[in-house]
Amino acid sequence: MLSTSGPFRGTLFFEQTMKKNVIIEKRKTFRHGDLRNALIAAGLEMARVGGPNAVILREATRHAGVFPNAAYRHFAGQAELLDAVRSACLSRVAAAIEDEMKKCRPGRDSQAFARKSLHAVGMGYLGFAMREPGMFRTAFSVPPAIHEQNPAHTASMGLNPFQLLSLALDRMQESGLLGKKNRKDAEYLAWSTVHGLALLALEGPLHKMPHEMVLALGERLVVMVERGLS
Repeated sequence: MLSTSGPFRGTLFFEQTMKKNVIIEKRKTFRHGDLRNALIAAGLEMARVGGPNAVILREATRHAGVFPNAAYRHFAGQAELLDAVRSACLSRVAAAIEDEMKKCRPGRDSQAFARKSLHAVGMGYLGFAMREPGMFRTAFSVPPAIHEQNPAHTASMGLNPFQLLSLALDRMQESGLLGKKNRKDAEYLAWSTVHGLALLALEGPLHKMPHEMVLALGERLVVMVERGLS
């Protein structure tokens, strides 16, 4: 029987402490209550900083504090993690648009409400691109089918960014601002216009333009889109 007095007492205490520390470290390394979401959260941070090319599965596991092999229980490989991160970025684009749309209140003037709705979609979209360029690039790096019904691409209203644009254009038609003929496929016209400005500002010849000026151009651009569709 090992004595706990004399020189052995310090040795025993040291061994017990080391064992306790080893157990704690193992828990930090192996046990994770929600590893899938932790990996997506890590991927989102990488996307925020460096866009889609920065989303690396091994790096995500390091941020989550697990061994690389643990990730394969949730993602078969790099492409699956990027797809999940892209979905999360699309959800954030939708949330940014919704934040702008919530400022619009329907009233007696249905046309004013429709105009404000379209304006909210355009500026919510462009504003997100300016605030979160890495996430914006990631959101459209591996685009899904336009009409794909995936809740992961939506925010509180249950609509993805494209569907939110469709909602605003439907309001334009219902208010009489947009005829049935011009309503057909109008999403593609409006989307490509605002998306084009975003790309010019993020990685094109307008990349040095102050964001405030880009947003001011965006305000005029949305008005131009509305008048062009009407």
